[in-house]
Amino acid sequence: MIPPPQARLLLDGDALVANWRDFATCGRAEAGAAIKADGYGLGARAVLLRLAAAGCRRFYVAHWHEVPPLLPLPDGVMLSVLHGVTPQDMPAALDLPAEPVLATAAQVALWRQTGRAVELMVDTGMNRLGLAPAEVAVADGLEITVLHSHLACTENPVHPLNEAQRAAFADLAARVPAGLYALANSAGAALGPSFHFDLIRPGVGLYGGGLLPDGRPSRPVARLAARILQLRDVPAGGSVGYGASFVASRASRIATVALGYADGYARGLSDTGWALAGGVRCQAAGRVSMDLAAFDVTDAPAMAEGDWLDIPFDPEAMAAVSGRTSYELLVALGQRFERVWQ
Repeated sequence: MIPPPQARLLLDGDALVANWRDFATCGRAEAGAAIKADGYGLGARAVLLRLAAAGCRRFYVAHWHEVPPLLPLPDGVMLSVLHGVTPQDMPAALDLPAEPVLATAAQVALWRQTGRAVELMVDTGMNRLGLAPAEVAVADGLEITVLHSHLACTENPVHPLNEAQRAAFADLAARVPAGLYALANSAGAALGPSFHFDLIRPGVGLYGGGLLPDGRPSRPVARLAARILQLRDVPAGGSVGYGASFVASRASRIATVALGYADGYARGLSDTGWALAGGVRCQAAGRVSMDLAAFDVTDAPAMAEGDWLDIPFDPEAMAAVSGRTSYELLVALGQRFERVWQ
């Protein structure tokens, strides 16, 4: 028998669904869901099942090896692979119930041999994945179910590249027949209806990062809980952890928990993260190490070794104090957590 993990991800299914519904009702466009990187760290299949039950029908992963753990797909659900298809991928691509989003002329030529419909990515100014607008003719004759592009500067709503990309994509949409047209990600949806086209592809906004289309912060979906391995009384002047970065300014009670950067609790949260105990905010005490973190619980209600310490995980708040983005913090959440949906 394998003992249970010493750290948990406590996941709010209602918040996840509410975030998706805000994207799904922000305009006329359909809302899909990016569930790559194991559902941004929260568990891709669990996310897929909850969003599919809420009405989401289009889901996106990055790689073909992300597809099998999501099977069987619920009725009516479509799954697409954003990185297209290579010769090595073809056996899986022909066998699995997913569609590639073709991004290069070589991928188009390879997929054309199958006679199957396809999604297509075009580059409108990001200079990353996608056919150049002048190359789109290589897909003539293919049934394009969705024509995609991707915005580069949505974190800055007034950046001129946003409008330049929108205009370039609108021009392509007028010339390239497709079932649906998709440009906006989570932040792109907030740029307004002219960026929505037929389909938006929210990602981080589903999981508590960034803003919802109406400008409100996305609802956090996850919080952490870690078991207290040891409680220690540290005298004034005593230090905690590697590098002695925390020095107690008073006699302090320190809780060391089974949580560290190997679990995705970022080292940048050293001395800046916090836990909650009985409603009391307990500051991180010292450097986050691979498997352990410490918190100052001096002012919290009495607790015992073996108790669970609640550690809020608002991605944007954590990003502000850790020097990492909300995307990085979410997808780094490791496999040592027990994931508990509530």
